[in-house]
Amino acid sequence: MNKIFSNLKKLFYPTNNHKYEFSLPDNDTKTNEIVNDEINSKNDPKNIFPVLNINMDFLKTKYNLLINSDISVREFILNARNKQYNAFLIYIDGMVDTNIINDFVLEPLMLRNRANTYSGDETRIVSEAVSNNITIRRVRKFDLVDYIYNSLVPQNSVKKHTAFKDVISDINMGNCLLFVDTIATAFSIDAKGFKQRSIESPKNETVIRGSQEAFTEVIRTNTSMIRRLINNENLVIENISLGKISQTKCAVCYMKDIANDDLVAEVKYRLNNLDIDSITASSQLEQLIEDNSKSSLPQILSTERPDKAANYLLAGRVVIIVNGSPYVLIMPCVFVDFLSSPEDANLKYQYANLLKLVRAIALFITLLLPGLYVAITNFHQEIIPTELLFAIVASRESVPFPIIVEIIAMEISFELIREASLRVPSPIGTTIGIIGALILGQAAVEASIVSPILIIIIAITGITSFAIPDFYLSFHLRIARFAYIIAGFLIGFLGIGIALFIHLIILCSLKSFGVSYLSPYIPKTAKNGKAYFLPPLWNREKRSDFLNTKRPYSQHRISMKWKYPKED
Repeated sequence: MNKIFSNLKKLFYPTNNHKYEFSLPDNDTKTNEIVNDEINSKNDPKNIFPVLNINMDFLKTKYNLLINSDISVREFILNARNKQYNAFLIYIDGMVDTNIINDFVLEPLMLRNRANTYSGDETRIVSEAVSNNITIRRVRKFDLVDYIYNSLVPQNSVKKHTAFKDVISDINMGNCLLFVDTIATAFSIDAKGFKQRSIESPKNETVIRGSQEAFTEVIRTNTSMIRRLINNENLVIENISLGKISQTKCAVCYMKDIANDDLVAEVKYRLNNLDIDSITASSQLEQLIEDNSKSSLPQILSTERPDKAANYLLAGRVVIIVNGSPYVLIMPCVFVDFLSSPEDANLKYQYANLLKLVRAIALFITLLLPGLYVAITNFHQEIIPTELLFAIVASRESVPFPIIVEIIAMEISFELIREASLRVPSPIGTTIGIIGALILGQAAVEASIVSPILIIIIAITGITSFAIPDFYLSFHLRIARFAYIIAGFLIGFLGIGIALFIHLIILCSLKSFGVSYLSPYIPKTAKNGKAYFLPPLWNREKRSDFLNTKRPYSQHRISMKWKYPKED
């Protein structure tokens, strides 16, 4: 037996005759940490050196210049006050505009002109004043850093850096960095010129009457679009970098004279306390800062519309923009926000409330209709009219499967059709939807796999799910629908009632940045604030009181002064 096991071991276990020379780390970890810190401090300096060659060697090593093909280094001679200095530019090819570098960086620095060949007094007058017939002049000696910054670089955005971490961050953002010999300062020149998507119309939040602009992937384009809509100096846009590796730029936007300070502090606290390597999309950030990450209910609102983001900012909310993502995050949010459409703000309140009523009906149909059908056909046939009951029984007479198997199979089939229509190329996406909905459904009925009434139920449920404005809320309803189907199959209306009770408890327990998820209804707040159904525009005087804004009123009690000039 031993020979058999040894032969099997030789046959199946890999053998490796190579000898590796290595040593285990010492037990004294503190000594190793001190040695590593000393090595890192020498090889990875914090501040820029006044010696040009050392700075260049460090950046070449940092960016692996021997194998990196898009990192460009341009060495040249800089002229300043009839003196020549060695200098170099470093930038990422493809992220800068070469015309800007040629015309507004290299040309004024390299070519001889009046600015860099002036050989007059080495001091310059900073200020001059006359007092009691005595001229008082304050002069300053020549400084190469100030001279380059103020006289030689004709660019509108130039920053001075003395730390390598700032230099590396600006290079990665697409800036051009200038290093000059004998000075320990680098100049960050804004010469971005990478390709980017132009402003287009919204694809998922379309409106008939309203703005036709959507956010893009560039953070500065997005902030400028919000600035154009809110022409106020109290709009604050703070930059925060997220991710130790990606260093993704995020912008926290809020109205300083409206938003609650505690809310702004809580948002910035959560952002500054994320210990992750990278973030590439706003949807990833949403999962990291929401209150209850285990719940499938959306707790942060996302939008691609600048006008919607501006309206929420003026209401006292906080908006987060993530560089590289065309969707911005709005917080805090309540349940009624996810049933609101950008179209509501552009319509008269009668039209908007009608659409809101339709969406509320669609929500209940999407969530409960399949479960109610299962409960009625299994337990509560007495509430169905006799003729309809006979029709349902006759349609299911030849179906060999129980009702629960039938409806779950059709629900899964509908989800497969929906997913397939999204993943296939757009020219044939609608074709797959038509084939799945008509041909396969009709074939399933004729083959006596499902009943015709069930096809109608599933079709109505699918149509109403598309009426939910928010994508994440629609996803939650699609998941919860299966729980209601199982509850209705087990104990009928009682099971659906218990599932509704549990669902309501979950909704009541949720919070979004300290705000109750079911506000302003649970807990009950003022009627004149944010609610589901909209009052007339002239009657929307107060902002939502659950936000505790600095300015509770958004307009005067008599906003139409032309109509009621004498009213106070």
